[in-house]
Amino acid sequence: MFLRIILCIFELLYLNTYKMNLAEFVKQRRKLVNMTQEQFAQKAGVALTVVRKIEQGKTNLSMDKVNHVLAMFGHELAPVNSKEL
Repeated sequence: MFLRIILCIFELLYLNTYKMNLAEFVKQRRKLVNMTQEQFAQKAGVALTVVRKIEQGKTNLSMDKVNHVLAMFGHELAPVNSKEL
């Protein structure tokens, strides 16, 4: 519960003022919950290579696998109007 509150405060103060890419988002969130890439991949139900590719900023990723990873943080891929960025 405490960790969830900290994550919410972090998101409000930091993530909303700084537009980060997918790689930065996943890496920072994974580190916030104090997990290795291997632990995180196992918990998310994806291969370790998926987490590594995401955090390295690779672009040839399966949307399904990325959504498995993002679901760990209550997020999913969705279209965004480029004018809103």
